[in-house]
Amino acid sequence: MLAGLTVLILGGGLVILALRLRADAARRKAARAGYFDRVAPLMDGLRRALSATGFARVSGRIAGVETDLQVVPDTLTYRKLPALWLLVTQPAALPVPQRIHLMARPRGIEPFSAFDTLPHQTLLPPGFPYDATLRSERPLSPDEAALLARHRAILDDPRVKELVIAPQGLRISWLADEAERGRYLIFREAEMGRTPLAPEALDPLLAALAVLRADILETDAPERKCA
Repeated sequence: MLAGLTVLILGGGLVILALRLRADAARRKAARAGYFDRVAPLMDGLRRALSATGFARVSGRIAGVETDLQVVPDTLTYRKLPALWLLVTQPAALPVPQRIHLMARPRGIEPFSAFDTLPHQTLLPPGFPYDATLRSERPLSPDEAALLARHRAILDDPRVKELVIAPQGLRISWLADEAERGRYLIFREAEMGRTPLAPEALDPLLAALAVLRADILETDAPERKCA
């Protein structure tokens, strides 16, 4: 009798656990698919997709500029909490001659970046964060160095991880979320992105890219070249 009761209790516990895990999985799926729901209305010509991780990816025009938003979970951290990186990409051709990556606190295992594939590393002058690194396809020209110096304040936000300037467009990578420390340390649970991205979090990143883009286009204008 006692053994049967024990089996019944254990079976009931397993059923409850299975139902809870199923509910958690459904909530996680819905949260990831809806991560950009609050910023999607800002986009004209909105296009939606789902990444392999289940997180949404959205593209469209914001203030007339084609913009792509995606998030990349990073669980390959060492002595760091797992992170969720927001990639704000504006894939429009620019008059710059090479790809340049300015990375804050590089660890060599950033899953969202091609930073480590670039062959040339430049020692950054005073005024840049001490833990930032610059890599490019070849040595910087004086104009490229001056452009970066004018926009080094982008890295003043400690959540900005990387700035990319390339002939194909611009990108800022930004720390959108981190795993909850207690649950990660105890249960190794690294769930992130449970709250949709807020438009006010995106605004300063878009503003920084707009100023940078305007500077690049103004610098390349014929009247500036002849000045």
